Amino acid sequence: AVGWCIVAARSAKPWRRTLTRLGWLQFLIVMGNAVLGGITVLTGLNPYSVAGHFLLATSLVTVTTITWQRTREGDTAAKPRVPAPVRGLSRALLATALVLIAAGTVVTGSGPHAGDSSEIKRMPFDWATTAHVHAVSAWVVCALAVAMWLVLRVADAPADTRARARDLLIVLLAQGAVGYVQYFTHVPEVLVAAHMLGSCLVWIAVLRVALSLRERPAAEAQIPSQGDPQLSSV
Repeated sequence: AVGWCIVAARSAKPWRRTLTRLGWLQFLIVMGNAVLGGITVLTGLNPYSVAGHFLLATSLVTVTTITWQRTREGDTAAKPRVPAPVRGLSRALLATALVLIAAGTVVTGSGPHAGDSSEIKRMPFDWATTAHVHAVSAWVVCALAVAMWLVLRVADAPADTRARARDLLIVLLAQGAVGYVQYFTHVPEVLVAAHMLGSCLVWIAVLRVALSLRERPAAEAQIPSQGDPQLSSV
């Protein structure tokens, strides 16, 4: 898939350097994660390498989401679509979501799913405590997401931006439900997988909100006017 992305970006008319670079960045992340994945297997699913493997996969999701957005934009300078305070709120939401994802890897590394056997040494943290920290981070993200949704409505933001904020709330609600059920049912494997998928969907939704707060209009073709001296000399 990454190879097709690079080929498509390189074959586009007109050629767009930014898309090609994003495609190659995806390739480098995949190669790096392949190496880390091999190390993870050789170490018997060591919780630290598992956490790094997931975070690197999240970085790939980040680049692919940005690539998807850039295919729908031009290459001109980004122009804000909302006031500066709203963009600041978005940055806070991004930072808190990153903390939430990182805390989730610590919960996994400290809990019963951190390795393939009881012989794998877990992260030296109390599982219940890390789960509570993770839950608090999730509630902060939810609060910021609700604030973003309300502020966008008050600021009369574009309809697509408000829709993305709404989608984020829906994904967060579903992910929170899975997380709590997972905790109180002693982390069954099926729900662990669903929660990991939900983590990616939450991050994509947060990115989509942030990316919708600015626009890059396509460059307009420069058409000579009737008074252009180059036309009059023809």
